[in-house]
Amino acid sequence: MIPGDLTDEQQAIRDAIRRLMEPFDDTYWLDRDTSGAFPDDFRKAVAAGGWLGIALPEEYGGSGLGVTEAAVMMEAVANSPGAMSAASTIHMNIFGPQAIVKHGTNDQKREWLPSIIEGNLITCFGVTEPDAGLDTTRIKTEARREGDDYVISGRKIWTSTAQQAQRCVLLARTAEFDAARPTDGLSLFFAVLDPAHVEIREIPKMGRHAVNSNMVFYDGLRVPARDRIGKEGRGFRYILDSMNPERCLLAAEAVGIGRQALDRAAAYAREREVFRRPIGQNQSIQHPLAQSWAELEAAWLVTLRAAGLYDVGKPCGPEANAAKYLGAEAGYRACERAVMTHGGMGYAREFHVERLLREVWINRLTPVSQQLILSHIAERVLDLPKSY
Repeated sequence: MIPGDLTDEQQAIRDAIRRLMEPFDDTYWLDRDTSGAFPDDFRKAVAAGGWLGIALPEEYGGSGLGVTEAAVMMEAVANSPGAMSAASTIHMNIFGPQAIVKHGTNDQKREWLPSIIEGNLITCFGVTEPDAGLDTTRIKTEARREGDDYVISGRKIWTSTAQQAQRCVLLARTAEFDAARPTDGLSLFFAVLDPAHVEIREIPKMGRHAVNSNMVFYDGLRVPARDRIGKEGRGFRYILDSMNPERCLLAAEAVGIGRQALDRAAAYAREREVFRRPIGQNQSIQHPLAQSWAELEAAWLVTLRAAGLYDVGKPCGPEANAAKYLGAEAGYRACERAVMTHGGMGYAREFHVERLLREVWINRLTPVSQQLILSHIAERVLDLPKSY
C-alpha cells in the first residue's frame, strides 16, 4: 500500500462524511457565525449517523475504529463550509472519552459511553485555568473529599460547549502541590454541571462564534466519589492518554480547513479576471497556492503516521506533536493565502475565506502552543536540555 493512501474503509468514511455535510452549506454556517447559535441540528445528524463513537469500543455502541479513522473523519468535517465550527461541535466527544475507556470502571463505561455515543450526553473538558495556562501541574481548582463525595471549587477557562454539556471531564487538585512530584495530586472526574454550583460565562472571541468558549466557576460542586475516573492523584497521567489522539485530530482538522480554503482560492483564481486574464494565470497567485498544496499534503502524511503509530500501540509523542505543528502552520498559511487571492473581496463575508482565517487561528493556539511543541521535540528527539 502506498504511504498516505486510504484503505477502502477509510475512503468510505470520508465519502460518507462528505455526504453528511452537504445540507450544512455556506449559508447555514454563515448564519451560525453571525448569530452565534449552536449548530445542534448538525451535532444531531452526526450522532444519528453513529459517528460520535467512531473510536470508542463496539461493546458500548461505538465503531471500535482507530485514531486514524477518526482523523480521516475530522479532516472531512473541517474540509467543508463548517470548517472549525463544525469540527469543534463534536471534537470533544471524539477524543475526550479516552480516559474513561482506558481508566474507567466497567460500571462507568456502561453508564456513560452509550449515552455519549448516541449524542444524548454532551461533554466538555475542564483542564485549563487562568493562572496556570499550559503549566497544568499548577492548577488550583480543588476537590476536597467529604465522605462519599468530593467538593470542588475553582475556575476553568476556555471550556468549549460548556453551555450545552451536561457533564465535564474535570481535572482538579486532591493534594497539595509537591515540587518533587509535580504531576501527582491531580484527579480526574466526570462531573455533572449542576447549575446551582456552576456558573458559566461565555468568552467573546474573534472566530468560531457558533461554538461557545467559556469561563466556568465551580463553587462547592459535589461530585460522588463513584464519578472519579481511575485512582485518586493520577489524573494528570490519565489526561495524557487523550493528548496524542487530540493532537492527531487537531492536525487533521487544520489540514481540512486549509484544503477548504485552498479549494476556494483556486476556484476564485480561475474565474476572476483582471487585465483581461484570469488572475490564476499569474505566478504570483499560482506559486503561493501550489506551496500550500504541498505543505498540506506533507502535514497530512505526518498526521497519518502519528495516528497509525498510536493505533498500533507505539510511542508517538514527537510525531503527534509534529503533526499538530505542521498542520496548524500549513492550514493557517492556506487560509491567509485564500484571503490574499481574493484581494479586497477576501475581506468580505460573502466569500467566506475571512471566516476560515478567523477560525484557523485556534489550531495554532490550542491545546498546546507551537513553541511548546518545538520545545518538546527539541528535548525528546534532539536530546537538548529542558528549557522550561
